[in-house]
This record gives sequence, structure tokens and C-alpha cells, in this order.
Amino acid sequence: MIALPALSPIRLAKVKALVFRAPVAEPVQTSFGTMHDRPSVLVRIEDHDGAIGWGEIWCNFPGVGAEHRARVLEACVAPILLEQAWNHPTLAFQELTRRLHILALQSGEPGTIAQVIAGADIALWDLAGQRLGQPLWKLLGGGNQVQTYASGLSPTNPEKLAVAKRDEGFRAFKLKVGFGAERDTANLRALRELLGPGTTLMVDANQAWTPEIATEMSRRLAEFNPVWLEEPIPADYPLADWKRLAQESSIPVAGGENMRGEREFAAASASGAFAVIQPDVGKWGGFSGCLPVARHAIAHERMFCPHWLGGGIGLIASLQLKAAVGGPGYVEVDSNPNPLREVLAAPSPPLNDGILSLSDLPGLGVAPDFQAGRGFLVKHNYS
Repeated sequence: MIALPALSPIRLAKVKALVFRAPVAEPVQTSFGTMHDRPSVLVRIEDHDGAIGWGEIWCNFPGVGAEHRARVLEACVAPILLEQAWNHPTLAFQELTRRLHILALQSGEPGTIAQVIAGADIALWDLAGQRLGQPLWKLLGGGNQVQTYASGLSPTNPEKLAVAKRDEGFRAFKLKVGFGAERDTANLRALRELLGPGTTLMVDANQAWTPEIATEMSRRLAEFNPVWLEEPIPADYPLADWKRLAQESSIPVAGGENMRGEREFAAASASGAFAVIQPDVGKWGGFSGCLPVARHAIAHERMFCPHWLGGGIGLIASLQLKAAVGGPGYVEVDSNPNPLREVLAAPSPPLNDGILSLSDLPGLGVAPDFQAGRGFLVKHNYS
């Protein structure tokens, strides 16, 4: 557990969820589903001194999932957080995980409950950083600059979005694949020809293939020199399948956004199957869970690259996490239009030549701009 200097116990007075939805002109495509709007569930905690911390719960799928996660936070997590003072955010994370374990099994929703706990953990760390007057990247022993890549280039005209993101200052790009061999190959070829041989490219199949198809596709795509092939097969396939694929693949394998628990991540890292480890801070673990995963991955000479595709609070948390642990790797920044990325986490960090620079403001260093985001707030009566 990370030692925190002189942190007085955190006693919360309020725990609340806020749901936002932003319409989009063009749906966001993946191999398994399509997002027709951009949702976000924020966690707002307030202590008895009036200090506020912010977190974000992953909620992209299913399309109706944001409101459900908000209710789970307020019905299941909030009462535990409010019943005692917490000497450390990780102690709250551990207690929430222990207390809600059987409920997760009984309800068949271990993923949903882990996501809600993760969002609460982010908020607790934000509050701790504010109370200690330090940005999380500094509190956790890192620097403030993070390499990024533009993610989510869809299978429909990805070159158009890539050019826009290059002009904004991005220098690495990830293409969605899993839409048929010919289409995937043509899209990656087009990006390589457009962006040149020296540009960093990645591909993400979103669990679309069998091991046999993944091996064949890795051979087809290898000529375009992507630095990793992300989630080529379903996340719940045995590690033996992943190891065999990694041995046969012409491209290094990446994964982790759909893993839960330090034990699963440790096994994945130690297996040698994954060249890149990618936990999602709003899907499992928050800072309390993902910091040990990051350090374990780096110790085993794996590239650590946090996954994120959501609103601004989760993005900033991912950047703070990567900045804290350092090492080679990138943080994902969604290429697709999403006003919740900016208005829910202001001020946005500046981007220069592929690098985002985090501020010296305490905690996450950002907060929602409710005046700008008012039109996206979904009315509710969760509490």
C-alpha cells in the first residue's frame, strides 16, 4: 500500500452519481457493438470539510448501462463508504471489494460492481491528493508528461480522422479491426501510406477472432509494422491459447482492459503472452488496484499502457496513473468526438508532439464544468 504523508482520516458526508449522455453525429463502431451516444457516470464524493473528489465509472456497454451503474453506486457502495472514516483510499477499496464479493456472485454482475468500486476509488484518491495539496502524479512518485496515442479510428474512412488528429499534435494512432480481412488490411495499408513508415501504429480487434484467425490476421497485418495487436481473441480464453497465439503472432500481443484482479493480471504478465498490459482504471481497480498491476508489469519488462475510452475524469485518471509509474508506453486518447471528454474534466492538459503535460493542481487537477455540461446531464432520482 502506498504510504501517504500525514493524511488525516477521510470521513465522507456525501456520495453521489451523476449520469451524462452526449449525442454524436457518427456512431462509434467496434467489432462487437456500436455506441450511438457517449455516456459517462461520474462519482462525486464530499467530506465533512466540504472538499470534493471526482471519479468515473466505465459505462460504454450495454447502451443502457450508465443509469444502472449509477444506481449500484448509490445503493451498494455509498452506504459502505459513509459508515466509517478511511485512513487510506486503498483500505476503502479493499473493504468494498470484500463486502461486495458475494453480492457480485449472487447478482451475476462482478464486472459492474468492480467498475463502480473503481470509480469510487478514483474519487477517493482525487480527494486524498487535494487534502495533501499534491497532484497524484507527484504524490505517487512520478513525472508529469505522458506519451499518448489517438485511439478508436473506425473502419469507415479512418484516414480522415487520422489526419485531423495528426494536425492536433498526435504522433501515434490505433485502428479498429475485426471487420473482415480485406477491409482491415486495406485500412491499415491506407494509414501506413498516409502517415509514413516512421509513425507508430497499433491495431485493436476487440476480441473479434478465433486463435486461428488471429494468427492469420497477424501475418497479413505485420507488413504494415503495427507495434501491437490488441485483444485479438476473447479475453476469457485460457492463457494457454494466448501464449500459443503470442508465439505464432507476427505482431506483439496486448490486452488487459477486460481483466479483473491482481492475480489475473499477475498471471497474464508472467505468462509471457502479453507484451503490453492495459488495465482500465474505471473498469477495475482504480488507482489502488492498477498501481500494483503497473509496477508488476514494468518489473516483468512489459509495456504498461492504461486503457480508456470514456469521459474526461477517467482519461485524466489514466494519465495520472501512467505518469505516476513511468516506463515505456502510452495512454489512449479517443479520437472520436466526445464533449464529455473536455467539459467533465477542465482544464484539459496541453498536447505537444504526442505528449500531454499534467498540471501541478492537487489530486486529479480537474473538475467538471457544469455550466458547459448542463445540457448533457441526465435527470435522475437515485438519491
